[in-house]
Amino acid sequence: MRTLGAYLRREVLGSIGLVLLAFLALFAIFDFLAELDELGRGTYRLKHVIIYVLLTLPGRAYEVMPIAALIGTLLGLTILARNSEITVMRSSGVSLRRLLGSLLKTGTILVLLTLILGELIVPPLERAAQRWRLMSTQSALKQDFVTGTWMRDGALFINIRKAQPNGELEGIRLYEFDREHRLISLASAERGEFTFGTGWRLFDATQIIFLPDHTERNVQPELSWASELTPEMVSVAMVTPERMAIRSLYPYVRHMLDNNQRAGRYAVALWKKVIYPFASLIMIALALPFALGNQRSGNIGGRLLIGVMLGMGFHLLNGLFGNLGIINNWSPWWSASAPSLLFMVAAAALIWKAERR
Repeated sequence: MRTLGAYLRREVLGSIGLVLLAFLALFAIFDFLAELDELGRGTYRLKHVIIYVLLTLPGRAYEVMPIAALIGTLLGLTILARNSEITVMRSSGVSLRRLLGSLLKTGTILVLLTLILGELIVPPLERAAQRWRLMSTQSALKQDFVTGTWMRDGALFINIRKAQPNGELEGIRLYEFDREHRLISLASAERGEFTFGTGWRLFDATQIIFLPDHTERNVQPELSWASELTPEMVSVAMVTPERMAIRSLYPYVRHMLDNNQRAGRYAVALWKKVIYPFASLIMIALALPFALGNQRSGNIGGRLLIGVMLGMGFHLLNGLFGNLGIINNWSPWWSASAPSLLFMVAAAALIWKAERR
């Protein structure tokens, strides 16, 4: 069985690798063409476009890993079925459960690879890609509103006009309210820098204190701001949360909940990061009954079409349930796991049906 498991692992992983490379090549072409619209902006040249696209490819690999697992497993098993190797395995006493077990052991490699990509490789490369692009185009990080990005830290409401790629903030305003929601102070600064251990240093700051009978205005060249917010947490609010690591999303979600803020999008993204790597196991299990059906024909094109349609369906449902969960205030765990659970039930039903045949 070890020899058979190694053989299946080699064939399936080889097919998954080919499908993944095909997807990455396709995405690289599309991303390259999309970036050509920004060509010539600032110092953004062709070499910058190529480097940016290359830095974002690991993120693309993370996104399509379950789909590549589904299509690649279908491709590998269909080739084996066409060569009658699956028939020989079954005739030799290899049950469907043992075959599934061998495939799921192969899937654990993809789970580990997805986890490594999502937590260790993609986040720093994504930050590097965005920093490279923003510095080349001489832009700042995107903002949520015309007035900038708004955040909350306890009694403080923070408005940030711009966040630079190096972590510096520009156009900072701090609004402090008392328990009766009355404004008691307003501080503004031209820019801010973060130092671990001491917090934020605000430069060219002006602080206005609202007292019962008058106001006080203080102008300071430098003002200290002790806050739990870090540049990485600020970047979560300005960069797509799906591109962040769990270690960055978790403290930010906790910070929002501690400040009685709605953390729907970030909480859903956090649970997706936890659940998504295991989707490859479900996709491999789903591919098995389709590959076993009508083994004599070995119709590779038809089965690949099934894999593409199922993969697209999973991708669309993943986005749909995430958005519906945010809109309807569903449990983040349910919003993130519902598509995987639906496909897992479908895979279990199809395997049970194939085993009874």
